[in-house]
Amino acid sequence: MPTSTYRKRRAFQIENRSLRLTVLNEGGHVAEIFHKAAAVNPLWSPPWPTIEPSTYHPATHPEYGRNSESRLLAGIMGHNLCMDIFGGPSDEEAAAGLSVHGEASVAAYEITGSDSALLMHAEFPESRLRFKREIALDGLRAIFTETVENASACDRPIGWTQHVTLGPPFLKKGVTRFEASAGRSKTSEGDFAGGKGYLAIGAEFDWPNAPRLNGGSVDLRPFTNLPSSAAFTTQLMNREDAFFTAEARGLKFGYRWRRSDFPWLGIWEENCARTSAPWNGCTITRGMEFGVSPMPETRKAMIERGSLFGVPSFRWIPAGERITVRYEAFFEG
Repeated sequence: MPTSTYRKRRAFQIENRSLRLTVLNEGGHVAEIFHKAAAVNPLWSPPWPTIEPSTYHPATHPEYGRNSESRLLAGIMGHNLCMDIFGGPSDEEAAAGLSVHGEASVAAYEITGSDSALLMHAEFPESRLRFKREIALDGLRAIFTETVENASACDRPIGWTQHVTLGPPFLKKGVTRFEASAGRSKTSEGDFAGGKGYLAIGAEFDWPNAPRLNGGSVDLRPFTNLPSSAAFTTQLMNREDAFFTAEARGLKFGYRWRRSDFPWLGIWEENCARTSAPWNGCTITRGMEFGVSPMPETRKAMIERGSLFGVPSFRWIPAGERITVRYEAFFEG
């Protein structure tokens, strides 16, 4: 049956002869895109037990930390939707209860469907957005169609990022290699989760060679299990049919999308460097995050930035209007 559980979480599963895809009811995360023949799910499952975001409370769940990211980290898995910000809330937004990456990451979704296709609905009351996602399986592809409606009477500038994270066993040092349709790029303009001291700050470069702080560069294509968290880098897609892929032992997994929908690809790694809860120095993952914003930052910073390399850093949704995008996850090999 489509209604299921996954790692003790309420979930909805669809499948065909080649793939099984699982979505969590709370948070809406795509927890797995399981390749049956290879018996592997490239998406990341945290090493800590997760819970439904609605049950999180800082007083009773200190194992997830005590900050604006904790509710998200309590329930995160795999492919996470960031909306209507990509990054952290302001101090005032955090005090009002807004989580890192916005409401979409912790919202409850209504999910219906059949054996090989599903439909997700959610409303985000603080941002006055209505969200719909359809996922259909076709051979070795999962085809996503997303529609966002602005239910308010005001035009809204929004962040909208597909926060895709990959993890072990598909992600492995010296084995997994990444490619992307990327061109002009830039490193984070400040310290990024322990990345300080590794990559040059705010440096422009051409994919894939990111400049090191003390000279030289690092090739971002191999997953190298760096000794610290690698600083965030943003990549501007250099073609309309944009993509990234990750390949390990002859199996290739990736996403395809339109640059006109999502012009930016953010990349970061966590390699057992973050010692705070819930990371606890034992987490390995790489984020490949395509969206409308180049950097994870507050709403104010996103709007004040305006653009990077002449390309906007957010997207407008006019009052009462809807925007629809399509993209796909796929396997080859």
